[in-house]
Amino acid sequence: MASTFGNKIKISIFGQSHSTAIGMSLDNIPAGMILDEEKLKAFMERRAPGRSLTSTQRKEGDEPEFLSGFMEDDAGRLVTCGAPISAIIRNEDAKSEDYDELKDMPRPGHADFTAHIKYGGFEDYRSGGHLSGRLTAPLCVAGGIAIQVLEQLGITVSAEIDEIGGKKIGSWDEAEALIEEAKTDGDSIGGIVRCIVKGMHAGIGGPIFDGVENRISQVVFGIPAVKGIEFGAGFQASAMKGSENNDPYTVDDSGNVITETNNAGGILGGISTGGDIVFRVAFKPTPSIAKEQQSISYTDGEIANITVKGRHDPCIVPRAVPVVEAAAALAILDLIL
Repeated sequence: MASTFGNKIKISIFGQSHSTAIGMSLDNIPAGMILDEEKLKAFMERRAPGRSLTSTQRKEGDEPEFLSGFMEDDAGRLVTCGAPISAIIRNEDAKSEDYDELKDMPRPGHADFTAHIKYGGFEDYRSGGHLSGRLTAPLCVAGGIAIQVLEQLGITVSAEIDEIGGKKIGSWDEAEALIEEAKTDGDSIGGIVRCIVKGMHAGIGGPIFDGVENRISQVVFGIPAVKGIEFGAGFQASAMKGSENNDPYTVDDSGNVITETNNAGGILGGISTGGDIVFRVAFKPTPSIAKEQQSISYTDGEIANITVKGRHDPCIVPRAVPVVEAAAALAILDLIL
């Protein structure tokens, strides 16, 4: 099970949606970094469930309990000590009985069936087990730490909702209305998150298999429900002419070489150009919906209908925004180090 990432930094994600706890270990973070606990708490709050009517009503504190990797300084602040950072998050509001039916019947659109085949029927079927979006919480712990390290290097990572259900979003009220409409209909809706990394200098990354796009994509596709990613002009570039897609070079007031446009998304040949790294991530609609769906019975080998129980997001996109930031930060920090 490939639940680890990193060349320089090493991150490992562990736990299941309904296990006692979930968590992460993060190795090779430089010693001497002061952790802003309030900033990390605020970051985790953006992903946490049960915070709005448009998200799952499973209520989890999502407060990381650090087991190693930090020492307190004279002011009582947590400072990295060079040891691997490890943290757990307790699962406090799991209702495993809601998933009893999944022992024999996979949910359409989920990884229930593929996990059942791969792990020979020994998989944790409760809300997806290790394949659940619940595991993005420890990813955000690691990513939140990476974001703070990058900020000390002058690099910022930010993301926002770009589209919901194929519609460009100009305000949260607009997004909320579309999500509520799908929820009222017993359905779900997908969308797109746009992410920007600012402050990257040129020359980071490499060609072929170690490019900036490769590394970011690898972590981003570790987020359940991600179905696509594009950098810069992305798929639109296929409809452009070279004269339209090429980014003309110029020099800024400080004598730095920059481009007048950024269709490349800040990356050429897998290597950073020094411009903003810009990418968009497509999320599918939440597979768990209130509508009755067709499935099969493992026991009988026959078609059967299933109505998914439990508490689920009608749209995961709002809570996915900080997860995309976390993924990007981990990839960029690994490349820089």
